[in-house]
Amino acid sequence: MGIRAPFPPLDGRGRPRCLNLVNIAVQLDLAQGGAISGTLREGMENLDHLKALGLFDRRVPRYTSYPTAPVFTPRTGAAFHEDRLGALDPDIPVSVYVHIPFCERLCWFCACRTQGTRTLGPVERYIEALEGELALMRNLLPAGLRMGRLHWGGGTPTILPPQLIHRLAQAIKAVIPPADPFEFSVEIDPTMVDQAKIEALSREGMNRASIGIQDFSPDVQAAIGREQSFAATTACVRALRAAGIASINTDLVYGLPHQDLPRIEASMDKVLTLNPDRVALFGYAHVPHMAKRQVLIDEAHLPGDAERRALATTAARMLTGAGYGPIGIDHFAKPGDGLSRARVDGTLRRNFQGYTEDGCQTLLGIGASSISRFAEGYVQNAGATAAYAKRIEAGTLASHRGHRHTAEDRLRARVIEMLMCDFSVDLAALRSQFGAAADALGTVHADVAQRFAPYVSHSGDTLSIAPEGRAITRIIASAYDTRSPKDAVFSRAS
Repeated sequence: MGIRAPFPPLDGRGRPRCLNLVNIAVQLDLAQGGAISGTLREGMENLDHLKALGLFDRRVPRYTSYPTAPVFTPRTGAAFHEDRLGALDPDIPVSVYVHIPFCERLCWFCACRTQGTRTLGPVERYIEALEGELALMRNLLPAGLRMGRLHWGGGTPTILPPQLIHRLAQAIKAVIPPADPFEFSVEIDPTMVDQAKIEALSREGMNRASIGIQDFSPDVQAAIGREQSFAATTACVRALRAAGIASINTDLVYGLPHQDLPRIEASMDKVLTLNPDRVALFGYAHVPHMAKRQVLIDEAHLPGDAERRALATTAARMLTGAGYGPIGIDHFAKPGDGLSRARVDGTLRRNFQGYTEDGCQTLLGIGASSISRFAEGYVQNAGATAAYAKRIEAGTLASHRGHRHTAEDRLRARVIEMLMCDFSVDLAALRSQFGAAADALGTVHADVAQRFAPYVSHSGDTLSIAPEGRAITRIIASAYDTRSPKDAVFSRAS
């Protein structure tokens, strides 16, 4: 009989203090729904096995779409976009995403399509371009089309003053009126919002807010160029609740410079006092060759592989300990939240904003770099705001590249989504949806089960990922990806 693994050394608050591989192996087990039930050797072997399968060094897509954006080409552009808009069924609601790329400050860690501005002039001109795009869409969309979901992302949507909030919201609703029910979510920077903006958003129907936090440590914030006090964030949450916003999400990031266990624990303690309904916990992707502002981050202060994994598992353990259920690979939600219900009933989905219970099959992207999703494929607008505005001013849609799905694309996309959302593949459901074509993946299923054993099992009509192997879900999903270019650069699996 092996020696039972003791709980790692604790600090004054009863939390693991040491950053060694044994500690990390135990935390990994806890974060994935396990218990401290193995030997020290078993814990180490599990982590070593995950490492050998690429946990610390594989770079794979996040699979918010399949195929992924590097596959998009100019061969699928405006003509495809126009055709798909005109073919929509007006009786089926759509989701709408609007990209606001502007920020008063450019956070150094961010790899999103954003640009800085200190004045409202560029923002107002951009709103005019959005209105122009909406006018073009009005001429293409079928009469009576409604939107079930509306999301404003960025950038910083709350850079808009109240008058521009109303102007943009009304322009959208004039072209695609809200359905019933209707969800309107907005990404909010607590340092760029006030009572007047919250009231304007509330009056336009906002009922879900997503607050960027990343980390509350002053040292970490200074290292990523994003100062945001806990007091300002608390005031923002209170104002949102007072305005009747029923659902609040917070975004956190692990793997940032100067992060360590005490700092992330302190940040998590603060987050839990805010009582969010959902929490997204993302791994920082350091890609300065793609996001030039990241050169301002000192790589010497980034946590190492083992430390980075410990940060993720510590935060996950604190969230599950506080009653939040794990949703997919990087979200957590209260038991009564829509994400939790979707996970239980099998309707959880994944799109460009992450995990969602959104049942709309079509997503219309509006604004620079926005991506539209149709059953037949994807199409993306020009990324730079100047190029986007130029196309709209010329009287054409801004779409400039995309991808038209094949039947095999749709099949593989569904398998990947099942893995990312449910950690399993329902083979009978695949056959019901795709017919005999689903059986063509039989050899892939067998290869995956063999290559990733013992973390993947294939029994009867189910292929599933064991809890202790969920850290490499993206790597497992990539086995079904035949599209992503070999030279494309993605974020690390951990």
